[in-house]
Amino acid sequence: MTTQQLVTEIRKKKSFLSIGLDVDLDKIPPHLLALEDPIFEFNKAIIDATHHLCVAYKPNTAFYEAYGIKGWKALEKTIRYLNEKHPEIFTIADAKRGDIGNTSTMYAKAFFEDLAFDSVTVAPYMGKDSVEPFLAFENKHTILLALTSNQGAYDFQTKQLDNTELYKQVLETSKSWKNSENLMYVVGATKAEYLADIRKIIPDSFLLVPGVGAQGGSLQDVCKYGMTDTVGLLINSSRGIIYASKDTDFADAAAKKAEELQKQMSALL
Repeated sequence: MTTQQLVTEIRKKKSFLSIGLDVDLDKIPPHLLALEDPIFEFNKAIIDATHHLCVAYKPNTAFYEAYGIKGWKALEKTIRYLNEKHPEIFTIADAKRGDIGNTSTMYAKAFFEDLAFDSVTVAPYMGKDSVEPFLAFENKHTILLALTSNQGAYDFQTKQLDNTELYKQVLETSKSWKNSENLMYVVGATKAEYLADIRKIIPDSFLLVPGVGAQGGSLQDVCKYGMTDTVGLLINSSRGIIYASKDTDFADAAAKKAEELQKQMSALL
């Protein structure tokens, strides 16, 4: 999917909502556990109930890898269902990969070719040759971890290096990498006050913003400091939507939570 196609979908739906499909078998409705593939059935129900309200889905791969081959097969079924039924929706493999060049190429093939995701999250710590293999794929997007929403972000990301915070150096340096136009960036909603400075460095890039909802991030603050003429934001909510209910009405409850955010986004647009 191209960036323009994503922007078109945002304008059409009046939404820049991404829904995180982070499936924990201890949290899904108990009646699903009797099914052959409860993870996929949970995802399918959430997708069927919310696809008209969001522009992206973001499965965090850890929640699938934790269940071994059954979890991986559920992830594969989920992305194929999305690509077949809703090809207009942007898909994000939240895998946080990043390794030396030949290994990164294999990671990229796994998510871009085999699973056919539109994007994958990547850690920048190993530098250019660990990220450029992902950037080489046409019409695919690499979402670089820039400034995350967890407390440990302050351990390294905001530390001063040569009088500049490390995350700013990551942003600036990444612009020089080959095919950097395929980059997006992760910036946590709980760091909304940093967005004004971030936009000075990457004024037009799309930002994936987790942390709205269960983590307490403010949608209004993120939009105030981070929105661009082409919106430039994907706001992700996971637990606050998908676990709105543990009863048989879980999909309808998720849709109501998604609609609440979509209506706020529509007003902001």
